[in-house]
Amino acid sequence: MAIPGLAYFFIFKYIPLAGNVIAFQNYNLFQGLFHSKWVGLDHFLTLFRYDDFWIIMRNSLKLGLYSIFFGFPAPLLLALLLNELRAMWLKRPLQTMLYLPHFLSWVIVGGIFSNLLEAKGWMNQMLHHIGIGPFDFLSNSASFLGTIISISIWKEIGWGTIIYLAALAGINPSLYEAATVDGASRIRQIWSITLPSLMPAIIVLLLLRVGNLLDANIEQMLMFLNPLVRDVGEVFDTYIYRVGLLDSQYSYSTAIGVFKSVIGLILLTLVNTLSKKTTGESVY
Repeated sequence: MAIPGLAYFFIFKYIPLAGNVIAFQNYNLFQGLFHSKWVGLDHFLTLFRYDDFWIIMRNSLKLGLYSIFFGFPAPLLLALLLNELRAMWLKRPLQTMLYLPHFLSWVIVGGIFSNLLEAKGWMNQMLHHIGIGPFDFLSNSASFLGTIISISIWKEIGWGTIIYLAALAGINPSLYEAATVDGASRIRQIWSITLPSLMPAIIVLLLLRVGNLLDANIEQMLMFLNPLVRDVGEVFDTYIYRVGLLDSQYSYSTAIGVFKSVIGLILLTLVNTLSKKTTGESVY
């Protein structure tokens, strides 16, 4: 049963790692990997000397940190709320409705929210009726990151609860029964039983998010990014898209990807070590 999954990771994740060698070459499609000119760290130096490098770094860090701070706890809170819901006739349909946005492509989601949030869209019309607005959700630098993070949470929050709900189903019911006999309230049971039982899953998922701190959802960013908010919305992934795919600078864009991976590995190692010393939970 594990062979298809292992084959997927080996073919599409591990074998392509060999292609990272072009980050140290002036890769030429016609000369190939073995005959392209070696340039060492030139592409990395070009990246660090790029005028907007620190702006892109700042934007990527802000987007990643905000996504973790606001987006990571959202599925956990929703899973706890669903776990407390005792009416099964309501719980099952509600879970299905929350899962559905995950299966919508970002093209569809982008079209929906672009219409909802435009100057004459439904959201601004509603704000106008209560004496607020119109407001530029997607063309205002002050609100752009908050808007796209909120949309991302709406789309993925239901799907993100699956692991937590599975972990919740594995908690021994006798622990709750004993706590009830001792007079523990529902809040106390969540704090003393549920959260400690979920801690291994929480730590693993958090470490995975930290390792991808500089990664943005490129489909989402391309759907919502526009010249008016490029000063806060230009991140490494959109920059790679522009220089790698549009300008065909394959070696340079690969060097940017390697740089992101190295930063992610360092962050993952640091946070994993910190987690092991403080909570005893870690990925390795």
